[in-house]
Amino acid sequence: MSHKNIALFVAHIGCPNMCSFCNQHIISGKQETATAADVHDAVKTALDSGCRDGQLAFFGGSFTAIERSYMLELLSAAKPHIDACEITGIRISTRPDAIDEEVLQILKEYGVEAIELGAQSMDDEVLRLNRRGHSSDDVRNASHLIKSFGFELGLQMMTGLYGDSDAGAIKTAEELIKLQPDTVRIYPTVVLEGTELGDLYNQGKYKPQTLEEAVPLCATLLTMFEEAGIKVIRLGLHSGGNVEDGYVAGAYHPAFRELVEGRIYYEKALKGLSRFEGGLGHTYKIHVNPKEISKMRGQKQQNIVQLKDNNYICNVISNDTLKKYELEIEED
Repeated sequence: MSHKNIALFVAHIGCPNMCSFCNQHIISGKQETATAADVHDAVKTALDSGCRDGQLAFFGGSFTAIERSYMLELLSAAKPHIDACEITGIRISTRPDAIDEEVLQILKEYGVEAIELGAQSMDDEVLRLNRRGHSSDDVRNASHLIKSFGFELGLQMMTGLYGDSDAGAIKTAEELIKLQPDTVRIYPTVVLEGTELGDLYNQGKYKPQTLEEAVPLCATLLTMFEEAGIKVIRLGLHSGGNVEDGYVAGAYHPAFRELVEGRIYYEKALKGLSRFEGGLGHTYKIHVNPKEISKMRGQKQQNIVQLKDNNYICNVISNDTLKKYELEIEED
């Protein structure tokens, strides 16, 4: 499955309400929504840059909840590019309560391959507090229907939502795994200007998750999904747009996934090193796949520094027989 997305944003149309955390104009960096002309221009730009295996991705709003004529306008603009093998298909994001058999039949006819649902949480009280306007059962029902039509299913979840907890996020991940999606995106909550969460934060009623709190939690979630055979195609909000300008608080970092994967390696190394008697003055070699060396070292060498703080002086060694997240440790 290809995830080289040619992204177009439909802004905040199609959404029946404003979620507590949402400011799509900041997230997308755009005020205007996509047009049929934008579809053709985006595909041409991708082709000119050498991309011929991408999916055209309509993100930002709730695609299946927008005005039907507008939805068909965008799909009709994209379909000839699929027929010409210039793109592989279409990817959309939408709300769990904006899915039914009729709309799925339309999407199938126009070459949509993948549907991502903004689940965010599987706790109905957290959904209510954050004004999502749908239930956890809506997520379950839509997921089953999407899979029955043969679409690739993607699910999106958030951590650190108003009223949520680490235990709640882990429970959400467990429930999403039961739905057997093909892909998952994990977004730590970021407080943006012009949102209800921003107001709650300023009033002292909401404590956002910090980066230091989100990284180990998301390391746990990433491990859960990967052990279940589910690909996590994004961790954290993408950089760019106006996110940095609109940022108020919360767990945002432009290289968030790198931090999370580095944390996984740190925890594995610490556990492995604990089996050695060691002590002050002892040094160790940690063998990892060549592509994973920077993750084992951690951003700005922080894993090596933290291991040293625990009296483990470590050198990271390349070993191309090891797979991702595998490591071997020997005393030097």
